[in-house]
Amino acid sequence: MAFTNSLAANERNLARGKKLYEKYCLACHGPQGRGDGATQFDPSVADLTSSDVLAKPDSRLLKSIHEGRPNTAMDAWKSKLSDEAIRDVLAYALTFSR
Repeated sequence: MAFTNSLAANERNLARGKKLYEKYCLACHGPQGRGDGATQFDPSVADLTSSDVLAKPDSRLLKSIHEGRPNTAMDAWKSKLSDEAIRDVLAYALTFSR
């Protein structure tokens, strides 16, 4: 997967991203991405609105979705979502804080 440095929301399909987020991400990350979903883990799920997450370049966030995060509940989504779908869901998730 080729990662870009910037993910402009107007270049992505936010409606598609919202549907994907609601289907695959909401249970863990919560309705506004704060990590307060119904499913809880240890270590806790990332708060997508936190300064730690927002300080990361979009390319790093895309890689986290694509490849997953070791030693966390964040699975790799590369086998379930296309690269374009991953970009769309990230673009939608970033609207929570931007």
